[in-house]
Amino acid sequence: MSDFTKVNLADVEDMAAKRGLAPNMEGRFAKGPLELEQTGVSFQRLAPGFRMPFGHRHSEQEEVYVILSGSGRMKLEDEIIDVVARDLIRVPGPTARAFEAGPEGIELLAFGAPSAAGASPGADAEVLEDWWTD
Repeated sequence: MSDFTKVNLADVEDMAAKRGLAPNMEGRFAKGPLELEQTGVSFQRLAPGFRMPFGHRHSEQEEVYVILSGSGRMKLEDEIIDVVARDLIRVPGPTARAFEAGPEGIELLAFGAPSAAGASPGADAEVLEDWWTD
């Protein structure tokens, strides 16, 4: 018998709603439900014009973001870049980052591999409150 795990993102708990960010943000972190041991994956959706209220960085964990639909901007330290559907962005762990949705909103996947086997993808995360300011 094959060894695999199949999960639908709609069945993964929306952590953004749990933290009071809905309906402007959706964040589903599938490491646990997928029984991942050496990587992590999340789905994130931002409503049109919504900016993440925080940034984050990792001590070591590199992440790759895949823009699925929509457009927006991504702040990487002091640089802001435009992002559109099908863009791939690699971000080294220590680089602070956050997204802002464009007029049609944005949906993305984030992939990361914790440096310690079995560690949670967010275990080495530092949340940066009020980080993205005009």
